Amino acid sequence: MEKTKSQAIHVRVEPQGEIVLRSDITEAGYEQQQAIIRDIRFEVRPGELIGLIGPNGAGKSTTIKTLLGLVKHVKGEVVFGGNAGRYGYVPEQPVLYEYMTLWEHMRLAAAAYAMDETEFGTRADHLLARFRLSEVKHEYPVKFSKGMQQKVMLIIGFLLEPDVYIVDEPFVGLDPHATRDFLDMLEAERQRGAGILMCTHVLDTAERICDGFVLINSGSVVAHGTLDEVREQAGCAIDAPLFDCFHALT
Repeated sequence: MEKTKSQAIHVRVEPQGEIVLRSDITEAGYEQQQAIIRDIRFEVRPGELIGLIGPNGAGKSTTIKTLLGLVKHVKGEVVFGGNAGRYGYVPEQPVLYEYMTLWEHMRLAAAAYAMDETEFGTRADHLLARFRLSEVKHEYPVKFSKGMQQKVMLIIGFLLEPDVYIVDEPFVGLDPHATRDFLDMLEAERQRGAGILMCTHVLDTAERICDGFVLINSGSVVAHGTLDEVREQAGCAIDAPLFDCFHALT
């Protein structure tokens, strides 16, 4: 990508073992000279789960879009590492094609990554069974409930086995069984060596499963690191929950 006046070279793939995602965003926005986020700097390492946290309007969505290369005016750099520099994105709002069945959605994703047919069939059947959607694989997801549509997005993401996942509010609409399945799959992917950046408002769950946190407020990082480090940066007690740190910092 060639550097221009409005956009620095900001998204590149650099296969390596040390990190799967590095954000070094100086500023980014949708209009020139109107930055929405500034100084968003953090890393995700293999097997690491990082929680991206902040109040509504803090800049989390813009951060995710910038990481994905979807924001026009950017200064800084985003690096995707891992073995192949491959990443998967699970959006908060499901993106589905009206005239494609669940199985066809999965086949399309597999084809985009040139997945072997045998591997596709094995993984697809396993994931459908895991999320209890085997019986509806030839039906149209646009007619599914919100929770079932969210499962479809998770299945497609897990199907591809990327080096890093960017997951936006994954718990919205999931029932307790699906939430447990999702958390189990996340843990399995971490054991495989995938890194995960998860944006969520479910702070009690984030506190329990995340290795570290990036807290954003008013477009900038206000704290980052382990929970103990976030507590120190927030000026909270050594045993304070993430909920208290969130309120102290935002």
